[in-house]
Amino acid sequence: MTARAEGNPATVTQQIRRVLVRSIDDITIERVPAPVPGDHELLVRTKVVGVCGSDTHAAAGHHPFIGLPYRPGHEAVGVVAATGRGAGAFAPGDRVIVEPNLYCGTCAQCRSGRYNICRDLKVFGCQTPGAMTDLFTIAADRVHRVPEGMSDVEAALVEPLATPVHAVAKAGDLTGRSVAVLGAGPIGLLTLLAARHAGATRIAVTDPLEGKRKRALRLGADAALPADAPALVAQANAALSGPADVIFDCVAREQSMAQATDLVAKGGHIVVVGVGAAGTTPIRLDLIQDRELRIEGTLMYTDEDYRTAMSLIASGTVDTGEIVTATYALEDAAEAFAASTDPQHVKVLVTVDGP
Repeated sequence: MTARAEGNPATVTQQIRRVLVRSIDDITIERVPAPVPGDHELLVRTKVVGVCGSDTHAAAGHHPFIGLPYRPGHEAVGVVAATGRGAGAFAPGDRVIVEPNLYCGTCAQCRSGRYNICRDLKVFGCQTPGAMTDLFTIAADRVHRVPEGMSDVEAALVEPLATPVHAVAKAGDLTGRSVAVLGAGPIGLLTLLAARHAGATRIAVTDPLEGKRKRALRLGADAALPADAPALVAQANAALSGPADVIFDCVAREQSMAQATDLVAKGGHIVVVGVGAAGTTPIRLDLIQDRELRIEGTLMYTDEDYRTAMSLIASGTVDTGEIVTATYALEDAAEAFAASTDPQHVKVLVTVDGP
């Protein structure tokens, strides 16, 4: 195997820093040898990586699919440092965004184009070491070029926006329809933007925190309602001129699913976007049957969703100042995780300036 490298070839043999998460109270920096790209792989120098809600859930031991310890970083932007043989048209110096779903390519789901639900799916930075490090390797077909003129911070929002883009696509044509988004965290706020772009005419967002509701209004929600209001259904109906045609549940808990069932119109569609807790969640089957409700899960994204997300960000649809609320250096990753658990923050980024 040979690799083309940027600058001094020693950059691919040095010691690097990498974040290790053992628990939410035990997040440290380990030092390991720099990886070397294999065939069809890239060596990427991290520039910016986001802390996802899945990261904090995993660190707290609450994520059903990410075990501890783990090495995070799936919302990543970087610069190609070296290329392995057969890595395609990429060259050192290219700016790239990671698409972290690692799929087999041979199962029925992959063959149908739905590789986001690959039977053997793993996620870079969740089930494998991620990009919260100085350097990482990844298959060349798992990255996208950063569009010309897009900043690293904007590019870091492509991955988190692609999930709502995919969820909105699952709901079908939203033109002229009313929507309720449950939860005004990062995914809920980005779902609001994706739903508006897809043609939704009336959008209500719910959240228990006033600060998050105000942010949703600044981002274009027609109404932002207290999720714990006793009269939530009546308030939502008033804001939307009736029950919502589509509900995006970005909370995915028993209470939010109960609210979704009450808020959605007969014959409506509930899309579960948030990662639910492990175990069972009671739902009203009598209402689902009687009202002909459709409940559908949504997982991650495909390259089409990435392209749409990049287009939305490039168009200025996403106000990065409202979404990115804190930035930390790699050495301060523990503080970045702590900030991400603060409900007043939306998206926390970690920047990497090199070893």
